Amino acid sequence: MREVEKKRRKTAPITIVVAEDDAIFRDGLRVLLQVEREFVVVGESSDADGALEAIGRLRPQVLLSGANIGLKVLKEINPAENSVRVILLAPEVQESQIVEALLLGASGLVTNDTTPELLFKAIRTVLNGQYWVGRDTVNHLVQALREYALVRNERRKDKFGLTAREMEIVQALTGGDTNRDIAKRFSISEQTVKHHLTSIYSKVGVSQRIELVVLALSQNWIKVDIDTTRQAVQIERVPALVAE
Repeated sequence: MREVEKKRRKTAPITIVVAEDDAIFRDGLRVLLQVEREFVVVGESSDADGALEAIGRLRPQVLLSGANIGLKVLKEINPAENSVRVILLAPEVQESQIVEALLLGASGLVTNDTTPELLFKAIRTVLNGQYWVGRDTVNHLVQALREYALVRNERRKDKFGLTAREMEIVQALTGGDTNRDIAKRFSISEQTVKHHLTSIYSKVGVSQRIELVVLALSQNWIKVDIDTTRQAVQIERVPALVAE
């Protein structure tokens, strides 16, 4: 136990910017987050412009934002220049809003009535390269993603000309593996992994991981496993969509 505590103390805190137009709610989030030693609120904003400025200046790991502000930020931010994970907060989460947010690059969506423990878990989850959505929305989300992908790819019924190795890399990538993980798994260099990914993205016509997830769902390359008896919903072989 002592060793665990020592290790935890040495771990750098998770830096967060809070963006919310309701001042009382924003203050409440800051106080709530500061209860946990592993979180540090490094900046706050009441609008999208302020959030973008804070992200660029402070380089936080997470942006915890109201949905309207967060969607505006996602449309402006360049993922190649900033790796901030965006979690959107909303009174309720609509299917269309989830799909739009994920395709824009959001890492999570959380309802305003989520418990503190689940909010903390959502933050940790997205930092591990996974996606977080409300449990009640998952069944509808999967269907919405399938429909989106089927509309986009209705003319394509094969495996897009992917080689066996490229299919293996797709499975690993949608399972949440990093380029380094994939290189170790298949005993190849990270540069070779990048070459494979360039080829895969070109063949299937996507440019980001979440689009590849959508495609994998539509083509039944991954298995959806919804367990209503637990506090989590996993979509296997995907950077997991974890639910409250």
